[in-house]
Amino acid sequence: MSDTFSYLLMAWLDPQLLLLTALGTLAGIYVGAIPGLSVTMAASILISFTFSWDINNALALMVGIYVGGVYGGSRTAILLNIPGAPSAVVTAFDGYPLAQRGEAGRAIGLSTVMSVIGGLLGTLVLAGSAPFLADMALEFAPRDYFLIAVLGLLLVSTLSGKSLARGIFSVALGSTIGLVGMDMVTAQPRLTMGSMELMGGIHYVVVMIGLFGVAEAFYQLHNLTKVPVKQKVDKIIPPLSMVLKYLPLSIRTSIIGVIVGALPGTGGDIASLFAYDHAKRTVKTPSSPFGEGAYEGLVAPETANNAAVGGAYVPMLTLGMPGDAVTAVIIGALVIHGLNPGPMLMIETPHIFWFTVGNLALANIFLLIFGLTGIKVFSKVVEVPKALLIPLILVLCVVGTYSINSNMTEVYWMLGFGILGYWLKVFGFQMGPVILGVILGPLLDETYRQAMSSVGDSGGQFLLALVTNPLSLVLTAVIALVLLGQTPAKTWLKSRFQRN
Repeated sequence: MSDTFSYLLMAWLDPQLLLLTALGTLAGIYVGAIPGLSVTMAASILISFTFSWDINNALALMVGIYVGGVYGGSRTAILLNIPGAPSAVVTAFDGYPLAQRGEAGRAIGLSTVMSVIGGLLGTLVLAGSAPFLADMALEFAPRDYFLIAVLGLLLVSTLSGKSLARGIFSVALGSTIGLVGMDMVTAQPRLTMGSMELMGGIHYVVVMIGLFGVAEAFYQLHNLTKVPVKQKVDKIIPPLSMVLKYLPLSIRTSIIGVIVGALPGTGGDIASLFAYDHAKRTVKTPSSPFGEGAYEGLVAPETANNAAVGGAYVPMLTLGMPGDAVTAVIIGALVIHGLNPGPMLMIETPHIFWFTVGNLALANIFLLIFGLTGIKVFSKVVEVPKALLIPLILVLCVVGTYSINSNMTEVYWMLGFGILGYWLKVFGFQMGPVILGVILGPLLDETYRQAMSSVGDSGGQFLLALVTNPLSLVLTAVIALVLLGQTPAKTWLKSRFQRN
């Protein structure tokens, strides 16, 4: 027990580890805030610099980058409607309307506090439930991941605004975009129109920057003469009453974030979608309508995507399976340093597990400190006249897109998606379902084919497995209930119960 506590507090008591965690967190916030600069990319670059370092030093820096980067994407999502990271896409739905109302300071302050709460709860669950969650994740078969992808696509009703039909069209469009490229099973070109440059697919960040950044810049050309809203940044730290009011929601969405994050191949982006949907279904009287500046719509995704960080470490440390792209890079760092991520890690090198738990908690404390500073400067961005801000946004979008693969073709695609997004916005389509389709479409395709292969391509065996396996049965039942909730049958059943 004494050894466990010493490992937990190692990063807190060592000045060098303390400094590296602080620097990593600060750098992560700003890397995450710049569209196109991903946390995965930053962690990958760090490996080349840290392979000769002590493992604790390398992990401290990477943990800081990871925690800061997941949070950082929310700042530009709130201020400019440009998510700095995929996990911040949902944050923009209500965060940006809050900034348009002049409440950017309060929105960023609340998102910071709730992100820290989610991160600390995720770390706590990692410490106490790692063996249980790892066993649960190990039980997931390809058909279960397929069902999760289906469940994610059913969230289209949450993100569609007032028209479900437009939402269905948008998610189908996004899924089609996500499937462009070489088929990973047959190696045949798919939807490439004979172009070799499309064989590698269209990077989802390119689509995201185009649809959210460029489209918003074009759309704001209608408001060039509009006087910028003066942001209220005098009360950045949310009052305790506000934090306590949203604490039950943050605890529930933290649990969602940890569970989703613990499933290999998922991450904060999917966790935030589930959390936002949960908030819409459970919060009866939001502070404003969802999508129009509801604080609940800000709290739910921000808590979940940061809680998913702790969840993503569960399969990595206990099974050797990456919970998301960043933990895949961290696995590489562990292997380079001669460690063996997986079931034997906690037996052979338990100090790595407990050091990581303590380091995650420390990074969240630094996140609170750095997250609540510099907000006044950030908030001034939205007070810049549109005639100056729009060109700046477009330049950032071009630089961010080019930085992904140093490929000008992706810049052209990004501008094309910006034009497409502009016209979609003009005709009342939401961007969220398109991004949802881009992210979940390939997962749906891959897991369905894996599931069918596992039963010898027998449709009957596949359907039978959905009702005979307990986990699959639960997921199938949840999907059925969600479908029922999106039909007129929900209203009919509700009226019947109320009469009785």
